[in-house]
Amino acid sequence: MDAKTLLEKLPAAFQPQAAGGTNAVVQFNCSTPYYAAIKDGACTVTAGIHAGADVTLTMSDEDLVALLTGELNGMSAFMTGKLQLEGDMMLAQRVGSFFDAAKLG
Repeated sequence: MDAKTLLEKLPAAFQPQAAGGTNAVVQFNCSTPYYAAIKDGACTVTAGIHAGADVTLTMSDEDLVALLTGELNGMSAFMTGKLQLEGDMMLAQRVGSFFDAAKLG
Protein backbone atom coordinates (compact mmCIF):
# COMPACT_ATOMS: atom_id res chain seq x y z
CA MET A 1 0.00 0.00 0.00
CA ASP A 2 1.27 3.49 -0.73
CA ALA A 3 1.40 6.34 1.79
CA LYS A 4 -1.34 8.38 0.08
CA THR A 5 -3.83 5.49 0.26
CA LEU A 6 -2.91 4.79 3.86
CA LEU A 7 -3.26 8.42 4.95
CA GLU A 8 -6.66 8.65 3.28
CA LYS A 9 -7.77 5.67 5.43
CA LEU A 10 -6.93 7.44 8.71
CA PRO A 11 -10.44 8.89 9.34
CA ALA A 12 -12.02 5.40 9.11
CA ALA A 13 -9.38 3.98 11.48
CA PHE A 14 -9.64 6.85 13.98
CA GLN A 15 -10.46 5.82 17.56
CA PRO A 16 -12.01 8.84 19.32
CA GLN A 17 -11.80 7.19 22.75
CA ALA A 18 -8.04 6.73 22.34
CA ALA A 19 -7.58 10.37 21.36
CA GLY A 20 -9.55 11.58 24.37
CA GLY A 21 -10.08 15.32 24.11
CA THR A 22 -7.14 15.88 21.77
CA ASN A 23 -7.51 18.78 19.35
CA ALA A 24 -4.44 18.91 17.13
CA VAL A 25 -3.09 18.98 13.59
CA VAL A 26 -0.54 16.36 12.58
CA GLN A 27 1.43 17.08 9.41
CA PHE A 28 2.76 14.09 7.47
CA ASN A 29 5.56 15.12 5.10
CA CYS A 30 6.22 12.31 2.63
CA SER A 31 6.19 12.29 -1.19
CA THR A 32 2.68 13.82 -1.08
CA PRO A 33 2.20 15.91 2.08
CA TYR A 34 -1.03 15.41 4.05
CA TYR A 35 -2.27 16.60 7.38
CA ALA A 36 -4.71 15.08 9.83
CA ALA A 37 -6.91 17.43 11.84
CA ILE A 38 -8.15 15.85 15.06
CA LYS A 39 -10.92 17.85 16.66
CA ASP A 40 -14.04 17.14 18.71
CA GLY A 41 -13.67 13.37 18.46
CA ALA A 42 -13.26 13.29 14.68
CA CYS A 43 -10.39 13.08 12.23
CA THR A 44 -10.18 14.61 8.78
CA VAL A 45 -7.29 14.20 6.37
CA THR A 46 -6.40 16.77 3.72
CA ALA A 47 -3.70 16.86 1.05
CA GLY A 48 -1.27 19.72 1.47
CA ILE A 49 0.62 21.53 4.18
CA HIS A 50 -0.99 23.04 7.27
CA ALA A 51 0.90 26.15 8.39
CA GLY A 52 -0.12 25.73 12.04
CA ALA A 53 0.52 22.01 12.57
CA ASP A 54 1.12 20.97 16.17
CA VAL A 55 3.59 18.29 15.09
CA THR A 56 5.24 17.49 11.76
CA LEU A 57 6.48 14.00 10.89
CA THR A 58 8.86 13.80 7.94
CA MET A 59 9.79 10.40 6.55
CA SER A 60 9.85 8.25 3.43
CA ASP A 61 6.58 6.79 2.15
CA GLU A 62 7.74 3.26 2.94
CA ASP A 63 8.68 4.13 6.52
CA LEU A 64 5.44 6.07 7.07
CA VAL A 65 3.38 3.06 5.99
CA ALA A 66 5.43 0.81 8.29
CA LEU A 67 5.03 3.25 11.19
CA LEU A 68 1.26 3.62 10.87
CA THR A 69 0.66 -0.10 10.41
CA GLY A 70 2.71 -0.95 13.49
CA GLU A 71 5.63 -2.57 11.66
CA LEU A 72 8.05 0.22 12.61
CA ASN A 73 8.52 1.53 16.14
CA GLY A 74 8.29 5.33 16.25
CA MET A 75 11.04 5.79 18.81
CA SER A 76 13.49 3.59 16.95
CA ALA A 77 12.57 5.34 13.67
CA PHE A 78 13.35 8.68 15.33
CA MET A 79 16.59 7.46 16.89
CA THR A 80 17.86 5.99 13.61
CA GLY A 81 16.99 9.10 11.57
CA LYS A 82 14.14 7.52 9.59
CA LEU A 83 11.74 9.96 11.24
CA GLN A 84 12.33 13.69 11.58
CA LEU A 85 10.08 15.44 14.04
CA GLU A 86 9.14 19.09 14.58
CA GLY A 87 6.80 20.37 17.24
CA ASP A 88 5.03 18.56 20.07
CA MET A 89 7.04 15.39 20.74
CA MET A 90 4.53 14.15 23.34
CA LEU A 91 1.74 14.37 20.76
CA ALA A 92 3.92 12.53 18.23
CA GLN A 93 4.36 9.66 20.70
CA ARG A 94 0.58 9.35 21.11
CA VAL A 95 -0.51 9.70 17.46
CA GLY A 96 -0.14 6.01 16.63
CA SER A 97 -2.54 5.02 19.40
CA PHE A 98 -5.29 7.22 17.90
CA PHE A 99 -5.72 4.83 14.98
CA ASP A 100 -6.65 1.15 14.69
CA ALA A 101 -3.70 -0.32 12.74
CA ALA A 102 -5.83 -3.32 11.70
CA LYS A 103 -8.08 -0.97 9.70
CA LEU A 104 -5.07 0.53 7.93
CA GLY A 105 -3.59 -2.74 6.68
